[in-house]
Amino acid sequence: MKKTLALALALAAALPMAASAHKQWIIPSQAVVNGSDVWVTFDAAVSNQLFFPDHVPMRLDGIRVTAPDGSQVELANGATGKYRSTFDVQLAQPGTYRIANASAGMSARWDTPESLAAKARAEAAGTPATGPGAPPATRGGFLRNATAEDLATKVPADAANLEVTQTASRVETFVTNGAPNSTALAATGEGIELEPVTHPNDLFAGEEASFRVLVDGKPAAGLAFEIVRGGTRYRNAQDDIAATTDAEGVLRVTWPEAGIYWLETGVEDDKATLPQATARRLRYVATLEVLPQ
Repeated sequence: MKKTLALALALAAALPMAASAHKQWIIPSQAVVNGSDVWVTFDAAVSNQLFFPDHVPMRLDGIRVTAPDGSQVELANGATGKYRSTFDVQLAQPGTYRIANASAGMSARWDTPESLAAKARAEAAGTPATGPGAPPATRGGFLRNATAEDLATKVPADAANLEVTQTASRVETFVTNGAPNSTALAATGEGIELEPVTHPNDLFAGEEASFRVLVDGKPAAGLAFEIVRGGTRYRNAQDDIAATTDAEGVLRVTWPEAGIYWLETGVEDDKATLPQATARRLRYVATLEVLPQ
């Protein structure tokens, strides 16, 4: 028993360090199915290590399922635990389903008299006053997914250095029952989206796939992606793939092996459309299943 415990502790010590940024994801139990009465189970979470729920669950109320004919499908058997949410979807129609958590709003950040004093103390001590390594007391106030009413009622009157950013985020995955189609994959024209050139449920190890990346419905050149295969807890390197959209906004990826892959990109610009915001931050995440040859 003691030998087993010692071995477990040694293995734990050898595991890679947790990634610094939290990763959002929705993964299906299988992305390609075939049948007249098919159900697929999904896990949704925000984690440090890919597809290993270790931080917080994703809220279910923001998840929408678009059926192959463009209609909406209700989640079934939804449950939220300490680290992850789970739900089922019945795939009653043949074709491709889009399962997405898309949100838009504003975030606000400001200093308080206490955070300004903490920053002054950190600067005097020669330690970080902002960003990684800064004491928690330097952080001031923060609102996520804020409305105009939130800004009016929740930002204190003595707030300093107020920064309001318009945000739009999309986290999604795709599942196909039988023959794939593209109705559910139609772009909305809002934020960052992936327009398939290669169908997202037709991916195989060793083959190149391509997707056109859109920002506000238009091809986006030079957008950098981080692509990581799941199971990072069980290997000593992220083995991430860096890829950038070309002049036509096309992202090309050759999958090194089968597995579930996580793709993320983001952009910040000055194209905020909300009057309270001075900047805009867009983020996109997809999980894709790559099958063996």
